[in-house]
Amino acid sequence: MSALPLAEGWPGPSAERAHLVMLPDHPGPYTVDDWLALPQTEERIELIDGSFVVSPAPAADHALCAQRLVRVLLDAAPHDVEVVESPNVQVGKEGFIPDVVVARAEPIVAGAVVLDCDDVLMVVEIVSPGNRKRDYVVKPPSYAEAGVPVFLRVELHAEGPMPLVEAFAERGGEYEPLATARAGQTLVLTDPFEVRLDPAELTGPRRPR
Repeated sequence: MSALPLAEGWPGPSAERAHLVMLPDHPGPYTVDDWLALPQTEERIELIDGSFVVSPAPAADHALCAQRLVRVLLDAAPHDVEVVESPNVQVGKEGFIPDVVVARAEPIVAGAVVLDCDDVLMVVEIVSPGNRKRDYVVKPPSYAEAGVPVFLRVELHAEGPMPLVEAFAERGGEYEPLATARAGQTLVLTDPFEVRLDPAELTGPRRPR
């Protein structure tokens, strides 16, 4: 048996749940089928370049940001579209778990274990300190090559007014900048549906409606 590789800075599973992230020895790169066969676990396990990459559960502000963003997007979405947190998404030969996904409602309502990129309209990655390279360098090209129309990246910890939200549109297998807004500004998107968002809504004390 061999343990899954651990994310940088992650101390590893406790003894009582270590069995959840143990796998038989594997002769070659892992596949999407191997990824989908993993048992449920508290860690987020993604398949990247044939290897399993493990991340701890996100910090509270990260989780709060995802929750609030889902609410904003759902309020604006048409009835044939759903917005969910942390689903499995097959991206070519890789298996990602985006923080938020906007997708056609049918496979989500039907209980799909993994979403196909053909059904995904937008993915959102909320940058964590330990996952910065993944959210800036590794994942976006894969999403674009797979044809995901819109990629949203949310920065919670950087210079300047936070959060910072950047939107990108897929053009010919690559992402081009679409819109950017910081806290106190308004991000306006028309694709996959019209939505207006002040990034300040995603963090801090809840605003009265």
